[in-house]
Amino acid sequence: MTLRLQRERMTQHLLPSLREYHHRFGVTRDRLRVCKPDVKVLHPAPVNRGVELSSELMDDPERSLIAQQVTNGIAVRMSLLYLIGTRGRDTAALNE
Repeated sequence: MTLRLQRERMTQHLLPSLREYHHRFGVTRDRLRVCKPDVKVLHPAPVNRGVELSSELMDDPERSLIAQQVTNGIAVRMSLLYLIGTRGRDTAALNE
């Protein structure tokens, strides 16, 4: 699981460059070689391609679950907003 580097909050210039960040910390196929072969990659999105994750790894259907994670996240947020908006009064409709 990786997280997004929040560039908008980086006003103190703690990193020399995004390229160096990727070189030192970015998740790539080479770095995943030390993991078990069935390890999957997750990221809550949006992704700064080539910074937190290599584009090659993000688009790898064998390793990346990011698209599925984003799709599922939308459904979960919609459900939570529904429950908050109805204050749980109509939860029976969810069970149908």
